Amino acid sequence: MLDVVFETASSTSAPIPQHRQRPAVRPADTRRGPLTHVPLSRASLPAYDPMLPPWEGSWEAIGGGDDRGQDGARLHVRRTPGLPDRTAVYVHGLGGSSTNWTDLAAQLAPQAEGIALDLPGFGFSEPPRGFPYSLDAHADVVARYLESLGRPVDLFGNSMGGAVSLLLAARRPELVRTLTLVSPAMPDRRPDPRRLSDPRMALAMLPVIGTPARRQLARLTPEERALQTIRLVYADADRFPRHRLTEQAEEFAARSKYAWAGAALARSTLEIFRSWFTPGPGSLWSAAPQVQVPTLVVWGTEDRVISVRRARRTADAIPSARLLVLPRTGHVAQMERPVTVARAVLGMWEHLTGGRW
Repeated sequence: MLDVVFETASSTSAPIPQHRQRPAVRPADTRRGPLTHVPLSRASLPAYDPMLPPWEGSWEAIGGGDDRGQDGARLHVRRTPGLPDRTAVYVHGLGGSSTNWTDLAAQLAPQAEGIALDLPGFGFSEPPRGFPYSLDAHADVVARYLESLGRPVDLFGNSMGGAVSLLLAARRPELVRTLTLVSPAMPDRRPDPRRLSDPRMALAMLPVIGTPARRQLARLTPEERALQTIRLVYADADRFPRHRLTEQAEEFAARSKYAWAGAALARSTLEIFRSWFTPGPGSLWSAAPQVQVPTLVVWGTEDRVISVRRARRTADAIPSARLLVLPRTGHVAQMERPVTVARAVLGMWEHLTGGRW
């Protein structure tokens, strides 16, 4: 399970599948470099260790309570010891958790300390009472947490966490130093059952016939659920270490004991779909051009959840973005190709120091 490291992504990025041309989302910005030229750092990285266990977790207060009863709310986070000169904050996707960033955080530790969050209702973060689970609500929670850190961070987001991070960067640029988006959940309305970890999930939402589907899904063991998830988000599930599958199953089993876990997943899924049909200023496509911080967009050619066809439009919409498309990679490039993603991130950081991004 070794990543292949290339000199520059401009010569090795996989081609993006052709599709019907969309109108430009903004005028071409001639000030930035080629969209797909992503320099990969040559810096020495820690040896990749697929046996690395998840970083230790703890609960930390969310800063700045409000009148909606969220005072005292906490997030479960996993901190990666690293160089204190910069802080990387990692935001997972739908159904994921802070453990999704174990390997990438380890690769970047020589350059930055890491903080991986469990969003409200995911991992081990209990949601505040009445939490609405919208992308805006998740972004507000992350923003309040970043405020408590007292310094701008290098923000990372995958899938739903990518959409959350994009909204945060657009609205609160003072909190974000750089932005890295891994297959962000940009609007993708394809009615394709292969996008689900189990096709019965689509039936489960329907009346009458949904009842037996829900019963069948409830009988799945944590190991079966974990394997279904990995098969969905990895291009090659055989690359996923067996002990990590056991860790995922143990986490699923632990979460099943929380009364809020199922509702958090269902409500967040619904809110993502709702955001995809939000027109005008409230849409993710409208938010993307408002992101002014340097941004790296990473996508896998074999992404079954959010099509790689959204990659170029996403990167082109963000004024200071560049795009890295990885072959033989699925929806979680930070897990499937952590070394390559780390080198791309470091390449961005190094080029920003020289003013060349």
